[in-house]
Amino acid sequence: MPDFRVTSISSLQAEFSVPGDKSISHRAAILGALAHGTSAIRNFLPSEDCLHTLNAMAALGARHEVLETMAGFGPTQLVIHGRSMHLSPPPAPIDCGNSGTGMRLLAGVLAPQPFASELFGEASLSSRPMSRITGPLGEMGAVIETLGHQPGCAPLRIHGTRLHPLTYQMPVASAQVKSAVLLAGLFTAGETTVVQPAETRDHTERLFTSFGIECRRQGLAVSVAGGQSPQACDFTVPGDISSAAFWLVAAAALPGANLRIKDVGLNPTRTAILSVLSRMGACLTESLLATAGEPIGHIEVQGTRLSGTEIRPQEIPNLIDEIPVIAVAAALAHGTTTIRNAGELRVKETDRITTVVNNLRAMGGNVEEHDDGMTIHGGQALHGAVLDSYGDHRIAMAFAIAGLFASGETTIRGTACVNTSYPGFRHHLQAVLGHATDPAAFSLSTAPHS
Repeated sequence: MPDFRVTSISSLQAEFSVPGDKSISHRAAILGALAHGTSAIRNFLPSEDCLHTLNAMAALGARHEVLETMAGFGPTQLVIHGRSMHLSPPPAPIDCGNSGTGMRLLAGVLAPQPFASELFGEASLSSRPMSRITGPLGEMGAVIETLGHQPGCAPLRIHGTRLHPLTYQMPVASAQVKSAVLLAGLFTAGETTVVQPAETRDHTERLFTSFGIECRRQGLAVSVAGGQSPQACDFTVPGDISSAAFWLVAAAALPGANLRIKDVGLNPTRTAILSVLSRMGACLTESLLATAGEPIGHIEVQGTRLSGTEIRPQEIPNLIDEIPVIAVAAALAHGTTTIRNAGELRVKETDRITTVVNNLRAMGGNVEEHDDGMTIHGGQALHGAVLDSYGDHRIAMAFAIAGLFASGETTIRGTACVNTSYPGFRHHLQAVLGHATDPAAFSLSTAPHS
């Protein structure tokens, strides 16, 4: 994929939708495959990550049919023929691509199966820690070998066996770990409980309800009884607020801008980005359309001058994907922004603390790096630079947004990775820059700087 070449803009007047939510699409593919009956999934995200999970479930016997596609990417509407909790041995090791979510959730599904399986992925995924799931699954009786070059890393060889229920106190807040344990718990004889140290994304629990699985929540504890079979349903995936975040920052930081993102997920465990931008002075309005299952609605933003803020420790678990673009917002804001307690960023697709710091400094930003985050002294004029994405989709997109505010041209190298989460981002970026683009479902008016 060609590099992103970005120049500054002076106006952004737009209304459009972003693709389906990545976290929810993963889970819909898995639960649709485990369900009794045939499920219709609308607005599925045809990203590389989600397609790997969908194809993984197909390799386990859950056939799907594509009804509509996003040109050049993959299915957006499909039906999944569920297996009523009875999966088949895969004919070969399962490729998870670069998806940590896919690998961790699939490990929870595969650990209790009556067959062996193996999960592998790209080099970046194989460097990410998997002990956070092999630990609790092992406490349930799972037998999982980590075959990576680094201890505790993928590939994962899973020797399926009967599991027993568990009450697990999570040491670190992680929706992926919670979900892996709860999915494994569906296959046990008894009740499995995960106790979170802080609230994490609750997409699994909400999807359990949509698929007819009883799930009990009490404070930070989430419990599911084994022996339940998901029941097929029709489900619409909302737009991904983590994808919308790039444009929310662009509009919020540009005085006079007016942006409306339509049909986006407004799950309270995902809207910390809105709280942070509001504290920074952004003018935001939410319009809730539907509340059953996953809340969906519109977000409107009017651009203004932003101010720095402190990211609160309790916000980090539900803000972790948005921190790269929040760092960009902080660089554009007046004053200082502090991001701490975010050490999890160092074990994402890249070390997102170092990569954000390096790229901001390359553009003239004033930023200090800490072991668990960064301090950004905003208000410095940014200038164009040649930047590396480091193969990380959120780094590539965050610094494309930074380029909209920088003097000169900003070049982002290694942009194929954006298809991990946001197929079509390039089309939206080109439209924002005022260039003709392949059709994407939005209306837009912008004016580049003269």
